[in-house]
Amino acid sequence: MDVIHARCEGLDISKKDAKVCVRINGAGRRKTSETVTTFGATTRQIVALRDHIAAQQVTCVVMEATGDYWKPFYYLLEDLAGVEVMLVNARHVKNLPGRKTDVADATWLAQLGAHGLVRGSFVPPEPIRHLRDLTRTRTAITRERTREIQRLEKLLEDAGIKLSSVAADLNGASSRAMLQALLAGQTDPAAIADLAKKRMRVKIPQLTEALYGRFTEHHAFLTRTHLNLIDQHTAAIEALTDRIEVVMEPFRGFRDLICTIPGIGGFTADVVVAETGADMTKFPTAQHLASWAGTTPGNNESAGKVKSRRTRPGNPYLQGALGTAAMSISHTRDTYLAAKYRRIAVRRGPMRANVAVQRALLVAIWNIATTKTPYRDPGGDYFTRLNPQKARSNA
Repeated sequence: MDVIHARCEGLDISKKDAKVCVRINGAGRRKTSETVTTFGATTRQIVALRDHIAAQQVTCVVMEATGDYWKPFYYLLEDLAGVEVMLVNARHVKNLPGRKTDVADATWLAQLGAHGLVRGSFVPPEPIRHLRDLTRTRTAITRERTREIQRLEKLLEDAGIKLSSVAADLNGASSRAMLQALLAGQTDPAAIADLAKKRMRVKIPQLTEALYGRFTEHHAFLTRTHLNLIDQHTAAIEALTDRIEVVMEPFRGFRDLICTIPGIGGFTADVVVAETGADMTKFPTAQHLASWAGTTPGNNESAGKVKSRRTRPGNPYLQGALGTAAMSISHTRDTYLAAKYRRIAVRRGPMRANVAVQRALLVAIWNIATTKTPYRDPGGDYFTRLNPQKARSNA
């Protein structure tokens, strides 16, 4: 097997240290040497490792993506002159069962890298990494706020207050006004229901019935606690959004193009920019982008029989944002993506239709980013125009 890198290094990284194997390919009768040493995971030790790599004249460094422990190593080694630093997917470099030790893993990584048998994962540049940290933190806090609202709903159910069965949003203006009245000691359901605002006022009779319960001091204490936590999460989300707007400035043009796609709003566009890196040159085709995101069917075939076409694991943050956008698109009308969703949902079910729309969104994102032109919707009647005879037959 051809040797691509005569001097290659494999890193098996853990929380406390890293096993480092330097593999030097022998020339002529010289044997190939593999030397394993241990370096700590502190910054000072990684700087010493950097000097060690330079001294050994290594041209390729391969490390496995282990949790977040790879980050200090990658960030301090990525700018080494003349050295290709590769972060590889752990599923792509599994060693044989029964031979797994830290030293063996480091040696295996060095061997794979020396023969060019691994591909590096996509690691975005530092500005995008900062944006990723912000958008992922906002997503996590938004989910935690949703959990807090769900806990509040369970508490109200315990008190016999069925507010959530009438008001869709317990954190909306009307719901908050009614909850504040309960906390203030108001016990008349009609008076509390009269605090409803705007479109909620047509539901005053239902609200009056739903607000009749046994709201005690115990429930008031816990309700106040949940509302305070919800407000804290909301404040944190707003602060993160303000910071994202600042960091997003160099990528605002790309973000604005994404927002021209029906169903994609500002929050979803932020996640798309942060996760894809706003640089489509990393993905040769739209299909490469869709595959990387985990929205294309996988291949599991043996003896001519297809065992599974399930999608492979992809970017969970991007999938979450696009999945929410696809759900929003499914409720729209007169758009190509909505027509595509309904067309597939009838035959294959809503889950597969959702994934198909996610893939269509990624293809559209790749194309508008490559051509730098806004999205042009083919229209909700696209499939009818594509095959009029079939549309008439199905009518």
